[in-house]
Amino acid sequence: MTLRIFTEPQQGASYDDLLAVAKKTEENGFDAFFRSDHFLKMGGHVPGHPGPTDSWVTLGALARETSRIRLGTLVTSATFRNPGVLAVEVAQVDQMSGGRVDFGLGSGWYEQEHTALGLPFPSLAERFERFAEQLELITGIWAVPDGETYSFDGKHYQIVDSPGLPKPVQSPRPPIIIGGGGKKKTPALAAKYADEFNFPFRNAAETAAQFDVVRAALVEAGRAESDMIWSTAQTTVVAKDEQTLKRRAAATGRDLSDLRENGLAGSPAEVVDKIGTYAEAGVSRVYVQILDLADLEHLDLIAAEVLPQV
Repeated sequence: MTLRIFTEPQQGASYDDLLAVAKKTEENGFDAFFRSDHFLKMGGHVPGHPGPTDSWVTLGALARETSRIRLGTLVTSATFRNPGVLAVEVAQVDQMSGGRVDFGLGSGWYEQEHTALGLPFPSLAERFERFAEQLELITGIWAVPDGETYSFDGKHYQIVDSPGLPKPVQSPRPPIIIGGGGKKKTPALAAKYADEFNFPFRNAAETAAQFDVVRAALVEAGRAESDMIWSTAQTTVVAKDEQTLKRRAAATGRDLSDLRENGLAGSPAEVVDKIGTYAEAGVSRVYVQILDLADLEHLDLIAAEVLPQV
């Protein structure tokens, strides 16, 4: 079992806040630092000062400030960027990091942030079509042999004679993460393109059931279950005493009893036991969602008391 730190900076975090968490992530022996790809705070009426940070700008900077941890998004929204440009951005960050990028991609879902930035927000059906085309186009650009060109003529995107540069350091490409609860289209795309399937914020039984759906899609695509890394993301609050635990839960904006039931919350021993239930469901990687990025002692505790036991 590996643990990765997962942040939601749209809730109110500067680049310096993220840098501090990324350095603490590396220092404490976690596997990776991940961030969401959002441009607007969710929940409440506070605007989320100091405002959003762009995910790939952030990861490019962190690539030069870290040396070991992997870096990635959970997940990049297909509605935010032209896929040809996104292929360049991700490949460049992979180069800047020495080959430490994992690339999560999804269809996009949060309508308000699109409205706030003047971004088109198509229907769900069209967003999914665009998502599927982006997966084909981006992997095609990365795969084109040196000296040759790549063209793509899709319903939503067309490119002609792309040289497919720059190339990622990782070969054949950075690992791709796909996730979600769909029963047909998402599992089929995961079976075709993904190296990791992520099913976030669900209980262990639901997670196991969705993994079974994706396993069936893998078999249909001629792939082995061992080809896929199986992961979850869970809001995490850990403390040795109940008072600190309540304070940390309050900082997430959620009730402690809810987090105990629908997240990873409690003493280190409680959280280790809860992670064990996900391991039994087939999970081998947990994205530990940390919402209070100023509480670096929280990361120290998880590293000291949870990480060694999983």
